[in-house]
Amino acid sequence: MDNANLFSRRRVLESTLALVPLAALTPAYAASLMPTPRQTTGPFYPLKIPLDSDNDLVTVKGHKRRANGVITHLTGRVMDDRGRPVRGARVEIWQCDAFGHYHHPHDRGGRGIDPGFQGYGAMLVGDDAGYRFRTIKPVPYPGRTPHIHFAVSGPGFSRLITQMYIEGHPLNAHDFVLNRIRDRRARESVLISFTPAPEIEPGALVAKFDIVLGLTGGLAPG
Repeated sequence: MDNANLFSRRRVLESTLALVPLAALTPAYAASLMPTPRQTTGPFYPLKIPLDSDNDLVTVKGHKRRANGVITHLTGRVMDDRGRPVRGARVEIWQCDAFGHYHHPHDRGGRGIDPGFQGYGAMLVGDDAGYRFRTIKPVPYPGRTPHIHFAVSGPGFSRLITQMYIEGHPLNAHDFVLNRIRDRRARESVLISFTPAPEIEPGALVAKFDIVLGLTGGLAPG
């Protein structure tokens, strides 16, 4: 990738991060934070981490064309259930491409494979525990409503595996993984709105998913 394209990608991602300032939380709000529910890893976590595994999933080194699908700037913070930032956390995401195919040797579904989509990305959170990914809006997968897989790991707490979903999508009502979350507040916490963000990138969407770790009485975030 040439320096001009790298600079352009960096500017887009930095402008996205600016949309998620770390606001001070009131004690009443912090006390009400619902830990993000744990969910299944699914069968398609990468067997081998791809060489290009940065936080921009819509451009792959060696491919001139960007990924198919609706570009989405996915942002959020990792915090404990008191609203304190969990610094040092590593956030991973993986999802199927716009053709409904996971970039995994065991996946035989979808309508082909998009070589311009990375399929997996990872990053360490910033000083404010914020993360950001440039990816695509998730699409349905056979038997599943659109979703993105997340893994959050770091010193002093057990790895959290979860998934996020599109708020209001009609397939949500029939998704067996989503509906295993019996608690209404916990289920609502993983239903995320996708809204237009032309100020970041023409035709792009933005989605914000804060991840809450149940650390009260355990790890004291730095």
